[in-house]
Amino acid sequence: MDSIPRRRVHPPPGPELRSEIVRDQLCQLYLGRPHGGKLNLTLTSELPGNVVSLSLDPENVTLEAEHFVDADPALFAARKPLLWFWQMFDRSPVGMNHWLGLRFRAMLGRHLFARIGAGVKIYHGVELTFGYNLAIEEGATIRHHTLLNDRGGITIGKGAVIGSFARIYSHSHAVHDFGEVTLAPTVIGPAARIASHAIVLAGQHVGAGELVGSFPPSAHKMVPDSPGESVESTALLKGSGFCRADRSS
Repeated sequence: MDSIPRRRVHPPPGPELRSEIVRDQLCQLYLGRPHGGKLNLTLTSELPGNVVSLSLDPENVTLEAEHFVDADPALFAARKPLLWFWQMFDRSPVGMNHWLGLRFRAMLGRHLFARIGAGVKIYHGVELTFGYNLAIEEGATIRHHTLLNDRGGITIGKGAVIGSFARIYSHSHAVHDFGEVTLAPTVIGPAARIASHAIVLAGQHVGAGELVGSFPPSAHKMVPDSPGESVESTALLKGSGFCRADRSS
């Protein structure tokens, strides 16, 4: 019997190659031309254009997460070019294209995140910290301008929805020393709903199907699961500035 040839598995490109690829693509997006040509660094009139061109290269920029002592050097180095691509794509005219943006972020997420399921929708302006500590299950939706601070790890369950401008944390700072950081994984359960502008602090576990409201202390009605059932956001989560929805029939 003839042996079946094995499929060759190519290792992912290193940070240097990824930086070059991202630089070249951003030059096309922002400058409308391929990267290339020697910059004239002696003419003052060329300075603005040179700064823009050089800033499109991930190796010439510093991200906030690089200052965090808990960052894994190897994992972050491999993802830094992609994090820069993620940010700069969203700031470009092309990034405002809703149809294209959803597909681009889902594609890039396969190389950034610990895991991303099928059918995930990530809207414009979502902020990431490390990326490699983030797991998003299938069918989840993250609305625009959400912060996913995954320093300690964030898991977003199947079919969950994170509202626009929500803040999801997985680390906290000591009151007496801001530099003392505690990492605690945060879990958003399957089919959970996080309201717009809500804050989920480190270590919280939002259960399956739970609703998390925002802007306390006023209790407000939320969409019930079935006719005749009322849902009010009344119970405050310990140490946080938002409400968890409690069901009452």
